[in-house]
Amino acid sequence: MKFEYNDVIYDINIIRKNNKNTYIRVKDNGIYVTTNYFVTNRQIEKLIKDNEKSIISMINKMNNRASKEEEFYLFGKKYDIVYSEAFKDIDISNDKIFVKDNKTFIKYLNKKIESIFKEHLDYWYNVFEENIPSPNLKIRKMKSRWGVCNTKNKNVTLNYELYRWDIKCLDYVIVHELSHFIHPNHSSNFWQLVSKYCPNYKEIRKEMRS
Repeated sequence: MKFEYNDVIYDINIIRKNNKNTYIRVKDNGIYVTTNYFVTNRQIEKLIKDNEKSIISMINKMNNRASKEEEFYLFGKKYDIVYSEAFKDIDISNDKIFVKDNKTFIKYLNKKIESIFKEHLDYWYNVFEENIPSPNLKIRKMKSRWGVCNTKNKNVTLNYELYRWDIKCLDYVIVHELSHFIHPNHSSNFWQLVSKYCPNYKEIRKEMRS
């Protein structure tokens, strides 16, 4: 069950309890309906439709609370994000990002991440003196790895969350993964190659583990 408003789709979460009344709340970018065990989904759908204006009002209040400045790190630099319907285009100035809504911001962020990651991957590929294949960039969220090198399909996968770290961390991870095209292990020869292009890799690794 979904509810759409301003091109954003909100999940409708149904919580059934042994209570007499039905309550509608909006929180965590979702709509929560707390009702009795015997209330049917069709009745809930009608309830949502009948209370559409109230739900929209609650969504607007939630978005207004979220519009307060939020701390955010982009490649090691802290920004405050300011949301407002008054901003038609994204503007970055004085360590602040001014944007219409979270959907617009995420779209901007994803494009920024892909652009920077690709730019730095291409840069280091051209810097390497060793004969390595032209890598294909993949970006995804990973829990336990900052990067992965697949020597068979020539893919270098970078952790999406690298955008939060200083750009030197991104560069280290790229150098690390490109080095695996020469040494598909973590031997002393591998680390010597990493050190060739990233002499301070030990300090960076320590920083990323903290």
